Amino acid sequence: MGLTARTAAFVIGVVFLIVGALGYVANPIVGPAGLFLTNNLHNIVHIASGIVLLLGVYTGLGSSMALKIVGVIYGLVAICGFFMVMDGMMFGVAINEADKWLHVVLAAVILAAGFLLPAGDTAPAAA
Repeated sequence: MGLTARTAAFVIGVVFLIVGALGYVANPIVGPAGLFLTNNLHNIVHIASGIVLLLGVYTGLGSSMALKIVGVIYGLVAICGFFMVMDGMMFGVAINEADKWLHVVLAAVILAAGFLLPAGDTAPAAA
């Protein structure tokens, strides 16, 4: 059976939703004082990313396409993060060094899942 784009999109989507919600709760990982700097807009971006991935799982968009869309966006965010951050902000999104490198890793993983994993969007045929 193995890993599919559908499974990857579901897991990554749920993680994005959790991280987005955690940004609103005091914790040492994500938030205004966390290892990964976030603000309200950054939390909304995480939640929106999770929703897009879950829409890919549960609609005709398709998991592979959702992963590709989110992966390309995170790739652009990663590139912009190294060149367009001023005073810890990029287009109103709070960002720090840890965020920059995390976005690189996220883009690579999400794009790999979207391009390399089998879709897994259809149910297996009955025996």
